[in-house]
Amino acid sequence: MPRDAGAEPVDPGSAVVPASLDPSPAGERGRPARLADDEHVLVRGLWRAVDVFRWLALAYATWAVWGRHGEIARLGGAVAVLAVLAAWTAVQTLRPMRTVRAYTVELVIGCSAILATRLVDDPEVITGGAKTIPSIWPTAAVVGFAVLRGWRGGLAAASLVAATSFVEVVQPTANTISNSIFGLLLGGCIGYCVDLARASHEALAEAMRLDAARNERDRLARTVHDGVLQTLAFINRRAAELGGEAARLGAMAGEQETILRTLVSQTDLAEVGRAVSGDADLRVLLRHVERAGVQLVAPADAVLLPRRVADEVVAAVEAALDNVRQHAGESARAWVLLDDDGKDVAVTIRDSGRGVPAGRLDEAVGQGRLGVSSSIRGRLADLGGSASITSGPAGGTTVELRIPNRRTNRRPTRHHGDEPDTRPSRRGTP
Repeated sequence: MPRDAGAEPVDPGSAVVPASLDPSPAGERGRPARLADDEHVLVRGLWRAVDVFRWLALAYATWAVWGRHGEIARLGGAVAVLAVLAAWTAVQTLRPMRTVRAYTVELVIGCSAILATRLVDDPEVITGGAKTIPSIWPTAAVVGFAVLRGWRGGLAAASLVAATSFVEVVQPTANTISNSIFGLLLGGCIGYCVDLARASHEALAEAMRLDAARNERDRLARTVHDGVLQTLAFINRRAAELGGEAARLGAMAGEQETILRTLVSQTDLAEVGRAVSGDADLRVLLRHVERAGVQLVAPADAVLLPRRVADEVVAAVEAALDNVRQHAGESARAWVLLDDDGKDVAVTIRDSGRGVPAGRLDEAVGQGRLGVSSSIRGRLADLGGSASITSGPAGGTTVELRIPNRRTNRRPTRHHGDEPDTRPSRRGTP
């Protein structure tokens, strides 16, 4: 920090504003690519305050050199330093660069100008407490780093300026120490405020995304309710009255109505947030399979999987239940048990039907019937999981789907009333 920073005429509060978010590319800041248009308007105003401060600091440094030009040993060198500062200030005004690279160059120029004071002033003048040639001009780089990198960037830049000031003066004075502390406080406080502003904006943006998703879902729900759901309900009722083969078609229409009603009735914003962020709660996606004759047993806690993986698991469960409906018998019941032990996610589908004769699955594959092989085992293999199908001697079939849970640092979830080490595949039939 320059030795005369205590005389800085700029209100530090005006520098807190610098850009809670800045428009520079993500490659320079490690943040997502570009900001929303409304943010750009605010950011441009905040950066403009830094540009104005840079000109004021240059004018102050020029006035300070003119005020003591008689005691400067090499006045031409001081003028050259001021010329370099003026050139960079003009460049940043005409073609602003809001990147870490640009402000690193500015920081190097400011620190070099501080050290250049030893070349233009006599040692006794320096030790006597004379102002450095750039004066408070390097403070603009400190503020810039605070805007770009938060409080860590502001403290790092202020520390470098302070260290340069100590090297230049050789024997630190009380003024040097106080100005260095002021620079550290300035960079740290501005950076901290910028970090808070960024976090607040991201929270607001997320809330707006969730609100938009909810509104869109509600709009689709109204459309589906007024059209598709009413049609399916009518088909279900009318087909039940007709009986025969029409009753079976009506039952299928009723199942699809249940599925759609489940999808359009999900009003939990937390579930919407997970869908937006790319994760899905497998419990929610499996709700539609629960109907007459099919019971879903799920954990109390969310079972989160990447949306693509969750969709594939749901498709495999639907394929297994379709086999129950076609082959287990009309009176067969089915249970879908979902569990997550933190390492694997397991979905077990059990039925009380007639079972699968030994060798029947291999025979079906040989005949080109790939329902189980492709819809269930193939899907799980693509996900890096496994599917096992067993049938007891007294009837009933168990399909166990197991998927590696790549989400780390998660505690195992439990069903209400279950022991911690109980897994669905080891329970008796409900």
